[in-house]
Amino acid sequence: MQLREDALRLEDLALYQRSATAAIPSLHYPVLAPLGEALVQLRRANRAHAGQDFAEPAVERSSIDALEILELEETDPDTVRFESDATLEIPPEIFRDYDIRGRASQISKALAHAIGQAIASEALDRGMTSMVVATDARESSPLLREHLVQGMLACGIDVIDAGTVPTPMLYFACHHLHTMSGVMVTGSHNPADHNGFKIMIDGETLCGERIADLRQRISGQRYHQGQGSYRVTEIDSDYSKAILDDVLVESPLKLVIDCGNGAASVIAVELFQELGCEVLPLFCELDGRFPNHPPDPSVAENLEQLIAEVRARGADLGIAFDGDGDRLGVVTASGNIVMADRLLMLFARDLLSRNPGADIVFDVKCSRNLTAVIVQNGGRPIMCRSGHSWIKEKMKETGALLGGEFTGHICFRDRWFGFDDALYSAARLLEILTASGQSLDELNAELPHAIGTPELRIEVPEEHKFALQQRIVDSLALENARLIKLDGVRAEYPDGWGLVRASNTSAALICRFEADDEEAMRRIQAAFRAELGSLLPDIALPF
Repeated sequence: MQLREDALRLEDLALYQRSATAAIPSLHYPVLAPLGEALVQLRRANRAHAGQDFAEPAVERSSIDALEILELEETDPDTVRFESDATLEIPPEIFRDYDIRGRASQISKALAHAIGQAIASEALDRGMTSMVVATDARESSPLLREHLVQGMLACGIDVIDAGTVPTPMLYFACHHLHTMSGVMVTGSHNPADHNGFKIMIDGETLCGERIADLRQRISGQRYHQGQGSYRVTEIDSDYSKAILDDVLVESPLKLVIDCGNGAASVIAVELFQELGCEVLPLFCELDGRFPNHPPDPSVAENLEQLIAEVRARGADLGIAFDGDGDRLGVVTASGNIVMADRLLMLFARDLLSRNPGADIVFDVKCSRNLTAVIVQNGGRPIMCRSGHSWIKEKMKETGALLGGEFTGHICFRDRWFGFDDALYSAARLLEILTASGQSLDELNAELPHAIGTPELRIEVPEEHKFALQQRIVDSLALENARLIKLDGVRAEYPDGWGLVRASNTSAALICRFEADDEEAMRRIQAAFRAELGSLLPDIALPF
């Protein structure tokens, strides 16, 4: 009976999906969610054809009747379960410092189900009763979501499915729907064959020991049992309205927006048009294969097409989002990349003008000029280890109103919710630009400059990277440098600094350098090269 109810609800959605008021139905069977979501996406696409007759059915009733999915055997929606299996393969390397992530092939259906059970059980232990779930655009995401949700329901948690949306919209839904808990199925900025889960429980983005605890819960099969409910929701309009109510763009700007075929494609163009901008879309069609460039705007090569389009179209600036919409990349009208630590300088200067004395959190990879800008404008700079989860945790601990990291995660807590949101951050940037009456090139030129490198990767085996980092932390000796061992080693000199740390999202050690001039850069890199060469004699260095 429940299966027939779901079929009829989907039939109604399909027949009238071009209606502006068509509702997304609640479903008993989460396995049917991708079909419901596809119909919703079709409805979104057809909104543009306002001149057509909205009462006209989008598909024939016979096509719905013919769907093989209606021939499924009538069963209870939660009887599809995985037996407890001591041989369940649990790759330890996918349980990372601030999410669960690896190659999609490493996350079996059974493991996704177990992860769902572990997350739901942890949420129930903390007094939560419902969670929001969403996915990015990757081809592996719908299947992972299906088995994740089955595991969650089997523990008694109620699941609200927000569909395919960027990660910030998942976080927003957790606040807006008062669940304060959710799971995003996403591989973030990683290659198309990667995937995983970002997790928030009771307002806390899980990281460190909390992620390790989930693995231990799976190993010990310590799960709740119950019968959760499942429904689908659409959060797009509420999210857009919240930004439009908060941000004021005083004059129209011409933007090129590069979504990189990622999840931000579902909302970015429409959102910035509603803010009053002329939007030139670039790769704003969902395609989880990321055919045009890797979905990471913190890498300069991935912005080359955006830079060319900004110059060719005479745009005021270009904006880029990563695969799940929580990393921001920005280029000026002249084609200069404005790295996230420089964006933080602009945001800090603006925020501190209204909130003097506020704390501002940034990661170990950021320019030390950011510290100077914060101090000069009356704020308190707080350095933190890298990682979006650590930034948010430190912001909560200190009450900071702004936080961010070099890779483009930026979190506002003055007028927003404190989570990393590239769409909202881009809107705040436009607010600053139009209020100032200056171009981004002009504002960027006002900020202090230094010679800096991008992230320099030293490829190492995944299973060895943290041991190598510890060897460096224990043994690195650099004359005339103050060593900060907050996250790897950052060596501070009077005229610059260098950093080496293990990446939490890929099999690599990461180095970065900044200096007042070329001579200082050569000297600092030479000191690191000599030390790392002796500690890691078999590894080629990229500097």
